[in-house]
Amino acid sequence: MGNDTSKNSFIGATIERKAGLLFVLLSFSVAILSGCAALPERKPMSAELQEVAIIPGIPRARDWGDARPAHYEEWMSLSKQEIRERYPESFGKPHNYLAISGGGPKGAFGAGLLNGWTDSGTRPQFTIVTGVSTGSILAPFAFLGSEYDPVIKEFYTTLSTKDLIEQRSLIDVLRKDAVADTTLLKKKIAEYITDDLVANIAAESAKGRELFIGTTNLDAARPVSWDITAIAASGAPNATQLIRDIILASAAIPAAFPPVLFKVEANGQLYDELHVDGSVSSNVFVYPIGIDWAKVLEKMEVTTKPNLYVLRNGYLLDEWTAVERNTLNIAGYSMSTLMTYVTYGDFHRIYLATQRDGLDFNFINIPADFEDTSSELFDPVWMTELYKLGYKMAIDGIDWQKTPPGYDTNDGEQ
Repeated sequence: MGNDTSKNSFIGATIERKAGLLFVLLSFSVAILSGCAALPERKPMSAELQEVAIIPGIPRARDWGDARPAHYEEWMSLSKQEIRERYPESFGKPHNYLAISGGGPKGAFGAGLLNGWTDSGTRPQFTIVTGVSTGSILAPFAFLGSEYDPVIKEFYTTLSTKDLIEQRSLIDVLRKDAVADTTLLKKKIAEYITDDLVANIAAESAKGRELFIGTTNLDAARPVSWDITAIAASGAPNATQLIRDIILASAAIPAAFPPVLFKVEANGQLYDELHVDGSVSSNVFVYPIGIDWAKVLEKMEVTTKPNLYVLRNGYLLDEWTAVERNTLNIAGYSMSTLMTYVTYGDFHRIYLATQRDGLDFNFINIPADFEDTSSELFDPVWMTELYKLGYKMAIDGIDWQKTPPGYDTNDGEQ
Protein backbone atom coordinates (compact mmCIF):
# COMPACT_ATOMS: atom_id res chain seq x y z
CA MET A 1 0.00 0.00 0.00
CA GLY A 2 3.02 2.29 0.15
CA ASN A 3 4.39 4.98 -2.07
CA ASP A 4 8.05 3.93 -1.85
CA THR A 5 9.86 0.67 -2.29
CA SER A 6 10.59 0.36 1.42
CA LYS A 7 6.98 -0.74 1.83
CA ASN A 8 7.24 -3.73 -0.48
CA SER A 9 6.43 -6.27 2.23
CA PHE A 10 3.28 -8.39 2.47
CA ILE A 11 1.70 -5.98 4.92
CA GLY A 12 2.90 -2.69 3.49
CA ALA A 13 2.61 -3.04 -0.28
CA THR A 14 -0.38 -1.99 -2.34
CA ILE A 15 -2.90 -4.70 -3.11
CA GLU A 16 -2.31 -4.32 -6.84
CA ARG A 17 1.47 -4.44 -6.62
CA LYS A 18 1.49 -7.25 -4.14
CA ALA A 19 -0.75 -9.32 -6.36
CA GLY A 20 1.92 -9.06 -9.05
CA LEU A 21 4.73 -9.98 -6.67
CA LEU A 22 2.84 -12.93 -5.30
CA PHE A 23 1.91 -14.18 -8.75
CA VAL A 24 5.56 -14.35 -9.75
CA LEU A 25 6.61 -15.92 -6.46
CA LEU A 26 3.95 -18.60 -6.54
CA SER A 27 4.48 -19.38 -10.21
CA PHE A 28 8.11 -20.08 -9.38
CA SER A 29 7.10 -22.10 -6.34
CA VAL A 30 4.64 -24.22 -8.31
CA ALA A 31 7.39 -25.11 -10.74
CA ILE A 32 9.56 -26.28 -7.86
CA LEU A 33 6.94 -28.04 -5.77
CA SER A 34 4.63 -29.52 -8.40
CA GLY A 35 3.28 -32.79 -7.13
CA CYS A 36 3.35 -31.63 -3.49
CA ALA A 37 -0.32 -30.70 -3.43
CA ALA A 38 -1.80 -30.09 0.00
CA LEU A 39 -5.30 -29.14 -1.17
CA PRO A 40 -8.26 -31.42 -1.97
CA GLU A 41 -8.70 -32.36 -5.61
CA ARG A 42 -11.23 -30.37 -7.58
CA LYS A 43 -14.01 -31.56 -9.85
CA PRO A 44 -13.99 -28.95 -12.62
CA MET A 45 -16.38 -29.21 -15.55
CA SER A 46 -15.66 -29.13 -19.26
CA ALA A 47 -15.77 -25.93 -21.29
CA GLU A 48 -19.00 -27.08 -22.92
CA LEU A 49 -20.79 -27.63 -19.62
CA GLN A 50 -20.04 -24.17 -18.27
CA GLU A 51 -22.77 -22.69 -20.46
CA VAL A 52 -25.46 -24.78 -18.74
CA ALA A 53 -24.03 -24.84 -15.21
CA ILE A 54 -26.25 -23.38 -12.49
CA ILE A 55 -26.16 -22.90 -8.75
CA PRO A 56 -28.33 -25.75 -7.42
CA GLY A 57 -31.74 -24.44 -6.43
CA ILE A 58 -31.06 -20.90 -7.73
CA PRO A 59 -30.86 -21.16 -11.55
CA ARG A 60 -30.76 -17.40 -12.10
CA ALA A 61 -28.14 -16.62 -9.50
CA ARG A 62 -25.65 -15.25 -12.03
CA ASP A 63 -24.78 -14.48 -15.64
CA TRP A 64 -21.58 -13.86 -17.55
CA GLY A 65 -20.51 -10.26 -17.03
CA ASP A 66 -19.36 -9.84 -20.64
CA ALA A 67 -22.48 -11.04 -22.46
CA ARG A 68 -26.23 -10.50 -22.55
CA PRO A 69 -27.99 -12.30 -19.70
CA ALA A 70 -29.44 -15.65 -20.72
CA HIS A 71 -32.96 -14.41 -19.98
CA TYR A 72 -32.58 -11.05 -21.78
CA GLU A 73 -34.84 -11.91 -24.72
CA GLU A 74 -37.44 -13.37 -22.34
CA TRP A 75 -37.38 -10.11 -20.36
CA MET A 76 -37.75 -8.00 -23.49
CA SER A 77 -40.84 -10.00 -24.44
CA LEU A 78 -42.65 -9.14 -21.19
CA SER A 79 -45.67 -6.91 -21.44
CA LYS A 80 -45.69 -3.43 -19.91
CA GLN A 81 -48.08 -4.67 -17.24
CA GLU A 82 -45.79 -7.57 -16.33
CA ILE A 83 -42.84 -5.21 -16.05
CA ARG A 84 -44.88 -2.75 -13.96
CA GLU A 85 -45.76 -5.56 -11.53
CA ARG A 86 -42.17 -6.78 -11.34
CA TYR A 87 -40.68 -3.31 -10.78
CA PRO A 88 -43.36 -1.39 -8.85
CA GLU A 89 -41.02 1.28 -7.42
CA SER A 90 -38.84 1.84 -10.49
CA PHE A 91 -41.35 1.57 -13.33
CA GLY A 92 -42.06 4.99 -14.81
CA LYS A 93 -39.83 6.74 -12.26
CA PRO A 94 -36.35 8.35 -12.30
CA HIS A 95 -33.43 5.90 -12.12
CA ASN A 96 -30.15 6.26 -10.24
CA TYR A 97 -27.35 3.70 -10.58
CA LEU A 98 -24.23 3.30 -8.42
CA ALA A 99 -21.15 1.34 -9.53
CA ILE A 100 -18.48 0.82 -6.83
CA SER A 101 -14.97 -0.21 -7.87
CA GLY A 102 -12.35 -2.34 -6.20
CA GLY A 103 -9.50 -0.84 -4.22
CA GLY A 104 -8.92 -2.88 -1.05
CA PRO A 105 -8.47 -0.62 1.99
CA LYS A 106 -9.18 2.37 -0.23
CA GLY A 107 -12.81 1.38 0.14
CA ALA A 108 -12.64 3.72 3.13
CA PHE A 109 -12.95 6.54 0.59
CA GLY A 110 -16.23 5.14 -0.71
CA ALA A 111 -17.52 4.60 2.82
CA GLY A 112 -16.80 8.23 3.72
CA LEU A 113 -18.28 9.51 0.48
CA LEU A 114 -21.51 7.57 0.99
CA ASN A 115 -21.85 8.74 4.60
CA GLY A 116 -21.17 12.35 3.66
CA TRP A 117 -23.56 12.08 0.73
CA THR A 118 -26.26 10.99 3.16
CA ASP A 119 -25.55 13.83 5.57
CA SER A 120 -25.57 16.36 2.73
CA GLY A 121 -29.19 15.45 2.10
CA THR A 122 -28.63 14.82 -1.62
CA ARG A 123 -28.01 11.07 -1.77
CA PRO A 124 -30.65 9.36 -3.90
CA GLN A 125 -32.06 5.87 -3.54
CA PHE A 126 -30.29 3.70 -6.08
CA THR A 127 -32.29 1.63 -8.51
CA ILE A 128 -29.26 -0.57 -9.25
CA VAL A 129 -26.03 -0.98 -7.28
CA THR A 130 -22.99 -2.96 -8.45
CA GLY A 131 -19.79 -3.75 -6.58
CA VAL A 132 -16.44 -5.42 -7.23
CA SER A 133 -13.79 -6.49 -4.69
CA THR A 134 -13.90 -3.95 -1.85
CA GLY A 135 -16.91 -2.55 -3.68
CA SER A 136 -18.67 -5.87 -3.05
CA ILE A 137 -18.41 -5.19 0.69
CA LEU A 138 -19.80 -1.67 0.32
CA ALA A 139 -22.49 -2.51 -2.23
CA PRO A 140 -25.07 -4.33 -0.07
CA PHE A 141 -25.07 -1.52 2.49
CA ALA A 142 -25.14 1.23 -0.13
CA PHE A 143 -28.05 -0.63 -1.73
CA LEU A 144 -30.04 -0.88 1.49
CA GLY A 145 -29.56 2.79 2.28
CA SER A 146 -28.33 5.25 4.87
CA GLU A 147 -29.52 3.10 7.77
CA TYR A 148 -26.36 1.07 7.20
CA ASP A 149 -23.93 4.00 7.04
CA PRO A 150 -22.56 3.26 10.55
CA VAL A 151 -21.77 -0.30 9.45
CA ILE A 152 -19.50 0.68 6.57
CA LYS A 153 -17.88 3.39 8.69
CA GLU A 154 -17.04 0.80 11.34
CA PHE A 155 -15.66 -1.68 8.82
CA TYR A 156 -13.37 0.81 7.12
CA THR A 157 -12.14 2.79 10.14
CA THR A 158 -11.78 0.32 13.02
CA LEU A 159 -10.45 -2.92 11.50
CA SER A 160 -6.76 -3.57 10.89
CA THR A 161 -4.82 -6.25 9.02
CA LYS A 162 -4.75 -8.60 12.01
CA ASP A 163 -8.56 -8.46 12.19
CA LEU A 164 -9.00 -9.65 8.61
CA ILE A 165 -6.12 -11.86 7.44
CA GLU A 166 -3.32 -14.04 8.74
CA GLN A 167 -0.08 -14.55 6.87
CA ARG A 168 0.69 -18.20 6.21
CA SER A 169 4.01 -19.86 6.86
CA LEU A 170 6.40 -20.22 3.94
CA ILE A 171 5.62 -23.94 3.76
CA ASP A 172 1.88 -23.25 3.56
CA VAL A 173 2.43 -20.53 0.98
CA LEU A 174 4.26 -22.96 -1.26
CA ARG A 175 1.86 -25.86 -0.72
CA LYS A 176 -1.51 -24.09 -0.69
CA ASP A 177 -3.31 -21.51 -2.81
CA ALA A 178 -2.44 -18.11 -1.32
CA VAL A 179 -0.04 -16.21 0.89
CA ALA A 180 -2.73 -15.23 3.40
CA ASP A 181 -5.47 -17.07 5.24
CA THR A 182 -8.78 -15.16 5.09
CA THR A 183 -10.67 -17.12 7.74
CA LEU A 184 -10.94 -13.94 9.82
CA LEU A 185 -12.32 -11.98 6.87
CA LYS A 186 -14.80 -14.77 6.20
CA LYS A 187 -15.99 -14.60 9.81
CA LYS A 188 -16.23 -10.80 9.65
CA ILE A 189 -18.34 -10.97 6.48
CA ALA A 190 -20.63 -13.44 8.25
CA GLU A 191 -21.07 -10.98 11.12
CA TYR A 192 -22.30 -8.30 8.73
CA ILE A 193 -24.18 -10.38 6.12
CA THR A 194 -26.88 -11.82 8.35
CA ASP A 195 -30.13 -13.57 7.57
CA ASP A 196 -31.97 -10.37 8.50
CA LEU A 197 -29.88 -8.30 6.11
CA VAL A 198 -30.51 -10.80 3.30
CA ALA A 199 -34.24 -10.62 4.06
CA ASN A 200 -34.03 -6.84 3.69
CA ILE A 201 -32.34 -7.25 0.31
CA ALA A 202 -35.12 -9.63 -0.74
CA ALA A 203 -37.70 -7.03 0.29
CA GLU A 204 -36.03 -4.45 -1.96
CA SER A 205 -36.00 -6.99 -4.78
CA ALA A 206 -39.78 -7.18 -4.53
CA LYS A 207 -39.85 -3.43 -5.16
CA GLY A 208 -37.87 -3.84 -8.38
CA ARG A 209 -34.45 -2.69 -7.17
CA GLU A 210 -31.35 -4.74 -8.06
CA LEU A 211 -27.94 -5.49 -6.55
CA PHE A 212 -25.09 -7.17 -8.44
CA ILE A 213 -21.59 -8.27 -7.39
CA GLY A 214 -18.79 -9.21 -9.77
CA THR A 215 -16.31 -12.09 -9.51
CA THR A 216 -13.94 -13.71 -11.98
CA ASN A 217 -14.48 -17.35 -13.00
CA LEU A 218 -10.86 -18.40 -13.26
CA ASP A 219 -11.65 -21.63 -15.12
CA ALA A 220 -13.48 -19.73 -17.85
CA ALA A 221 -11.28 -16.60 -17.57
CA ARG A 222 -14.46 -14.47 -17.68
CA PRO A 223 -16.30 -12.01 -15.43
CA VAL A 224 -19.42 -13.18 -13.63
CA SER A 225 -22.25 -10.92 -12.49
CA TRP A 226 -24.09 -12.33 -9.47
CA ASP A 227 -27.70 -11.21 -9.00
CA ILE A 228 -27.69 -10.76 -5.22
CA THR A 229 -31.31 -9.62 -5.14
CA ALA A 230 -32.45 -12.75 -6.98
CA ILE A 231 -30.42 -14.95 -4.63
CA ALA A 232 -31.84 -13.19 -1.57
CA ALA A 233 -35.39 -13.53 -2.88
CA SER A 234 -34.98 -17.17 -3.90
CA GLY A 235 -35.88 -18.56 -0.49
CA ALA A 236 -33.06 -21.08 -0.87
CA PRO A 237 -31.73 -22.28 2.51
CA ASN A 238 -28.17 -21.54 1.46
CA ALA A 239 -28.88 -18.02 0.13
CA THR A 240 -27.16 -16.15 2.96
CA GLN A 241 -24.05 -18.34 2.85
CA LEU A 242 -23.90 -18.07 -0.93
CA ILE A 243 -23.94 -14.26 -0.74
CA ARG A 244 -21.17 -14.34 1.87
CA ASP A 245 -19.10 -16.59 -0.39
CA ILE A 246 -19.67 -14.30 -3.38
CA ILE A 247 -18.39 -11.29 -1.44
CA LEU A 248 -15.37 -13.28 -0.23
CA ALA A 249 -14.64 -14.41 -3.79
CA SER A 250 -15.03 -10.91 -5.20
CA ALA A 251 -12.33 -9.71 -2.80
CA ALA A 252 -10.03 -12.73 -3.26
CA ILE A 253 -6.88 -11.15 -4.70
CA PRO A 254 -5.22 -13.95 -6.69
CA ALA A 255 -2.25 -15.54 -4.89
CA ALA A 256 -2.65 -13.11 -1.98
CA PHE A 257 -6.05 -14.41 -0.77
CA PRO A 258 -7.45 -17.93 -1.34
CA PRO A 259 -9.92 -18.37 -4.21
CA VAL A 260 -13.46 -19.55 -3.51
CA LEU A 261 -14.98 -22.76 -4.86
CA PHE A 262 -18.64 -22.76 -5.85
CA LYS A 263 -20.59 -25.98 -6.24
CA VAL A 264 -22.54 -26.00 -9.49
CA GLU A 265 -24.80 -28.40 -11.32
CA ALA A 266 -24.63 -29.26 -15.01
CA ASN A 267 -26.68 -31.99 -16.71
CA GLY A 268 -27.57 -33.48 -13.35
CA GLN A 269 -23.96 -33.74 -12.14
CA LEU A 270 -22.17 -31.68 -9.49
CA TYR A 271 -18.94 -29.84 -10.30
CA ASP A 272 -17.03 -26.90 -8.91
CA GLU A 273 -15.90 -23.53 -10.23
CA LEU A 274 -12.90 -21.52 -9.02
CA HIS A 275 -13.61 -17.81 -8.51
CA VAL A 276 -11.28 -14.94 -7.61
CA ASP A 277 -11.31 -11.15 -7.30
CA GLY A 278 -13.76 -9.51 -9.67
CA SER A 279 -11.14 -6.86 -10.42
CA VAL A 280 -9.12 -9.41 -12.39
CA SER A 281 -11.67 -9.19 -15.20
CA SER A 282 -13.47 -5.90 -14.45
CA ASN A 283 -12.70 -3.36 -11.74
CA VAL A 284 -16.10 -1.73 -12.07
CA PHE A 285 -19.22 -2.57 -14.09
CA VAL A 286 -22.83 -1.55 -14.62
CA TYR A 287 -24.40 -3.78 -17.29
CA PRO A 288 -23.01 -5.74 -20.26
CA ILE A 289 -22.49 -3.49 -23.25
CA GLY A 290 -24.50 -5.95 -25.37
CA ILE A 291 -27.71 -4.91 -23.61
CA ASP A 292 -29.71 -2.20 -25.40
CA TRP A 293 -30.35 -0.14 -22.28
CA ALA A 294 -32.28 2.47 -24.20
CA LYS A 295 -34.87 -0.20 -25.01
CA VAL A 296 -34.84 -1.36 -21.40
CA LEU A 297 -35.64 2.19 -20.30
CA GLU A 298 -38.37 2.45 -22.90
CA LYS A 299 -39.96 -0.76 -21.59
CA MET A 300 -39.66 0.64 -18.04
CA GLU A 301 -41.25 3.94 -19.18
CA VAL A 302 -38.37 5.93 -17.74
CA THR A 303 -38.71 9.36 -19.36
CA THR A 304 -35.90 11.21 -17.53
CA LYS A 305 -32.20 10.61 -18.11
CA PRO A 306 -30.91 8.07 -15.54
CA ASN A 307 -27.96 9.13 -13.39
CA LEU A 308 -24.97 6.80 -13.22
CA TYR A 309 -22.47 7.36 -10.39
CA VAL A 310 -19.11 5.59 -10.73
CA LEU A 311 -17.23 5.52 -7.43
CA ARG A 312 -13.52 4.78 -7.91
CA ASN A 313 -11.89 3.60 -4.66
CA GLY A 314 -8.45 4.56 -5.84
CA TYR A 315 -6.25 7.08 -7.59
CA LEU A 316 -6.35 7.67 -11.31
CA LEU A 317 -2.64 6.93 -11.64
CA ASP A 318 -0.04 5.18 -9.52
CA GLU A 319 2.41 7.66 -8.00
CA TRP A 320 5.79 8.01 -9.67
CA THR A 321 8.30 5.64 -8.06
CA ALA A 322 11.94 4.88 -8.74
CA VAL A 323 11.51 1.11 -9.03
CA GLU A 324 14.29 -1.05 -7.64
CA ARG A 325 15.82 -3.21 -10.34
CA ASN A 326 14.92 -6.71 -9.20
CA THR A 327 12.50 -9.37 -10.43
CA LEU A 328 9.78 -8.99 -7.81
CA ASN A 329 9.64 -5.19 -7.90
CA ILE A 330 9.59 -5.07 -11.69
CA ALA A 331 6.82 -7.67 -11.81
CA GLY A 332 4.85 -5.99 -9.04
CA TYR A 333 4.94 -2.47 -10.45
CA SER A 334 4.24 -3.79 -13.95
CA MET A 335 1.14 -5.59 -12.70
CA SER A 336 0.04 -2.44 -10.89
CA THR A 337 0.34 -0.43 -14.11
CA LEU A 338 -1.49 -3.11 -16.05
CA MET A 339 -4.39 -3.10 -13.59
CA THR A 340 -4.58 0.71 -13.65
CA TYR A 341 -5.02 0.77 -17.40
CA VAL A 342 -7.43 -2.18 -17.43
CA THR A 343 -9.50 -0.08 -15.05
CA TYR A 344 -9.28 2.83 -17.49
CA GLY A 345 -10.75 0.50 -20.09
CA ASP A 346 -13.67 -0.23 -17.77
CA PHE A 347 -14.35 3.50 -17.34
CA HIS A 348 -14.24 4.13 -21.08
CA ARG A 349 -16.50 1.17 -21.89
CA ILE A 350 -19.04 2.33 -19.32
CA TYR A 351 -18.87 5.94 -20.55
CA LEU A 352 -19.42 4.96 -24.18
CA ALA A 353 -22.40 2.83 -23.15
CA THR A 354 -23.93 5.76 -21.25
CA GLN A 355 -23.55 8.01 -24.28
CA ARG A 356 -25.18 5.42 -26.51
CA ASP A 357 -27.99 4.63 -24.09
CA GLY A 358 -28.80 8.12 -22.76
CA LEU A 359 -27.44 7.99 -19.19
CA ASP A 360 -25.85 10.88 -17.30
CA PHE A 361 -22.26 9.84 -16.46
CA ASN A 362 -20.74 10.90 -13.13
CA PHE A 363 -17.29 9.84 -11.90
CA ILE A 364 -15.28 10.42 -8.72
CA ASN A 365 -11.92 9.16 -7.40
CA ILE A 366 -9.40 9.78 -4.63
CA PRO A 367 -7.57 13.08 -5.32
CA ALA A 368 -3.94 12.65 -6.38
CA ASP A 369 -2.68 14.96 -3.61
CA PHE A 370 -3.98 12.73 -0.80
CA GLU A 371 -0.84 10.98 0.40
CA ASP A 372 -0.74 7.27 1.12
CA THR A 373 0.96 7.10 4.51
CA SER A 374 -0.29 3.64 5.47
CA SER A 375 2.04 1.38 7.41
CA GLU A 376 0.22 -1.91 6.79
CA LEU A 377 -2.22 -3.42 4.33
CA PHE A 378 -5.29 -2.40 6.36
CA ASP A 379 -4.10 0.58 8.40
CA PRO A 380 -7.08 1.93 10.38
CA VAL A 381 -5.35 5.25 11.07
CA TRP A 382 -4.77 6.01 7.39
CA MET A 383 -8.14 4.52 6.39
CA THR A 384 -9.87 6.81 8.89
CA GLU A 385 -8.19 9.81 7.27
CA LEU A 386 -9.27 8.55 3.85
CA TYR A 387 -12.80 8.09 5.17
CA LYS A 388 -12.78 11.68 6.43
CA LEU A 389 -11.60 12.88 3.02
CA GLY A 390 -14.48 11.13 1.24
CA TYR A 391 -16.93 12.44 3.83
CA LYS A 392 -15.74 16.05 3.44
CA MET A 393 -15.82 15.86 -0.36
CA ALA A 394 -19.46 14.78 -0.16
CA ILE A 395 -20.47 17.36 2.45
CA ASP A 396 -18.85 20.10 0.37
CA GLY A 397 -20.72 18.91 -2.71
CA ILE A 398 -19.25 16.10 -4.80
CA ASP A 399 -17.41 17.44 -7.83
CA TRP A 400 -18.55 14.71 -10.20
CA GLN A 401 -16.44 14.41 -13.33
CA LYS A 402 -18.56 14.15 -16.45
CA THR A 403 -16.06 12.17 -18.52
CA PRO A 404 -13.60 9.39 -17.66
CA PRO A 405 -9.82 9.95 -17.60
CA GLY A 406 -8.35 10.53 -21.04
CA TYR A 407 -11.30 12.44 -22.46
CA ASP A 408 -11.38 16.18 -23.13
CA THR A 409 -12.88 17.64 -19.95
CA ASN A 410 -12.98 21.24 -21.20
CA ASP A 411 -16.44 20.89 -22.62
CA GLY A 412 -17.45 17.58 -21.08
CA GLU A 413 -17.99 15.99 -24.48
CA GLN A 414 -15.92 13.81 -26.79
